[in-house]
Amino acid sequence: MTQVKKQISPLRQCMVDEMNMRKLSPKPQQSYLRAADRLATYLKHSPQLATSEQLRQLQIAFVAQSASSGKINATISGIQFLYCNTLDQPDIAKRLCSVPAPRKLPNVLSIEEVKRLIDGCLSPKYRAALSVAYGTGLRISEVVALKVANIDSDRMVLNVE
Repeated sequence: MTQVKKQISPLRQCMVDEMNMRKLSPKPQQSYLRAADRLATYLKHSPQLATSEQLRQLQIAFVAQSASSGKINATISGIQFLYCNTLDQPDIAKRLCSVPAPRKLPNVLSIEEVKRLIDGCLSPKYRAALSVAYGTGLRISEVVALKVANIDSDRMVLNVE
């Protein structure tokens, strides 16, 4: 049985060599190569011949397609690696900018949900631990480490170490 070795372009091989030289792990390597593929597909020619304006238009096209900020930022990182490290042409990629990822607010329990959660504990020890954690905002490891000596009843203060 004969194996068919897939032919890769010299630019791609140079990029792989640069990533291996810098000891990048496999996931960033795949991401950067995927970014180079996206760029070549968009340009319909070799990325070596691209201009700064074409890269800018690529980023505008991603935004117009409503691509996620993660996809845009991963592509930009790969393109910047290609131009700054592989091709040694950082001026071409200098106009690219990352997109801020939207921050998600945490889910906040309502007063009724917290009450049901605490009332659902049958053991007084666990009910007290949940009440202290919720009331003080402590992490579970901090609640577990509490001792009776940490309670200052006169000043109504809980000392956390």
